[in-house]
Amino acid sequence: MPVLSQLLTGKVISHEKLVEGFYRVRIAAESLARQAKPGQFALIRCSSTFDPLLRRPFSFHDIDAEAGTVSFLYQIRGKGTQLLSQIKEGEQLDIMGPLGKGFYLPEKPAKTVLVGGGIGVAPLLFLARTLKERGYSLTVLLGAATGEQVLCRQEFEALGAEVQVATDDGSQGHRGYVTDLLEKVLERIAVSLVYACGPWPMLKKVAVACRGKDVPCQVSLDRAMACGVGACLSCVCRTRRNGKNYARICREGPVFDSEEVLWDDE
Repeated sequence: MPVLSQLLTGKVISHEKLVEGFYRVRIAAESLARQAKPGQFALIRCSSTFDPLLRRPFSFHDIDAEAGTVSFLYQIRGKGTQLLSQIKEGEQLDIMGPLGKGFYLPEKPAKTVLVGGGIGVAPLLFLARTLKERGYSLTVLLGAATGEQVLCRQEFEALGAEVQVATDDGSQGHRGYVTDLLEKVLERIAVSLVYACGPWPMLKKVAVACRGKDVPCQVSLDRAMACGVGACLSCVCRTRRNGKNYARICREGPVFDSEEVLWDDE
């Protein structure tokens, strides 16, 4: 039976600036920490007023069920996230969640690759922690514009994952795209499953690479959302479900099988 989302307020336990423009906030929210699954998200009101009116969507970045805390990793992209970055420890945040369909986790441990581009790394740490607890072998591929913007490398390495990095300027790891690394990994080892989150062009390349090697792939799609529950139809994408049809990213997603998505429609 699916878990129903809830409205709650959570106290900010910590709020840190990782690098310029990127922040991580940890919130005391015991019920969310118990219920959230990797790949799901929450809607957060970013200020104490109704300006901006709409909550903003953030994927669950990490969970500490024992401590009853949830963490969100985000990038400043507009007014909402700018206001959120000013929230201090001890303040309260208005949250709605958990929402959406998360990642599918096979029962048997497998050789798994996680691909994160930029802020797309956000949902992958919670996923990696969950997979590691189930005995999965993990390779994590991180892409960023610069070495300074490579996020969460130490956290993934602490889980025992093999971590590879690609940067646009070559200041850390491979000079080029994170999809270059994926293509090499798929050539080198037998991969059972790929999970990915990042910009649309990156995800399209991931889907093509996995299709070429007949490797199942799940992608987490990032879209601006209004209601978060599928009523307003503002966050749709084209899929192959029931022929060519639209799917609501907030409701049927944000996680999809990469073969379901009609990538060329964008």
